[in-house]
Amino acid sequence: MKNLIETSINSSYSYLEYRKKVADLLAEGKSSGNEQSEDLLHYSQLNETRMNRLDKTIVVPEEVKQKLRQLTKKYVWLVLAEGWCGDAAQLLPIIEKMTEMATHLDLRIVFRDENDPLMQEFLTNGARSIPKLIILNADSHEVMAAWGPRPEAAARLIKEYKARFGVVNEEAKIELQKWYLNDKGLSTMEEIMHLMQQID
Repeated sequence: MKNLIETSINSSYSYLEYRKKVADLLAEGKSSGNEQSEDLLHYSQLNETRMNRLDKTIVVPEEVKQKLRQLTKKYVWLVLAEGWCGDAAQLLPIIEKMTEMATHLDLRIVFRDENDPLMQEFLTNGARSIPKLIILNADSHEVMAAWGPRPEAAARLIKEYKARFGVVNEEAKIELQKWYLNDKGLSTMEEIMHLMQQID
């Protein structure tokens, strides 16, 4: 696992580098990842707009800022993501804003398809679901915890939708985006913060 983590960190991007990489691919008419399709390109373009908006509007509450600053150790937050992923587009700006509030947090992002061995270690119910946040000790790169691919209430919404209709369709995705919009990142911040306090 240690070698896997080291390899992933060496091929990782900062938030701004990740955004640039995805934007550059879009300029070429491509999405990130191994698979290319009109749908994935469309989702990537939507996500670009979404992330631009979230970068401007996400606010970290004072209480969360204080908790972040009270962390005693240094951590690397390593996130598996792709440009076409709607959940990643919603959650990465929140995670980035959180790391901006604390000097001892370093956010690094890797593309899922380029880092499949790492993804295989952090499956969700056997699926390569993203985003996946892997919390590492900054010095030893030991895995302390993992979180994702979405906050509990959002995961529940999708699970219930699937149970009811047998499929996660476009309507389900719209419902999920509405949930994210109303939540304003608070559930994500609370869940990640709770995890950080447990391991710190």
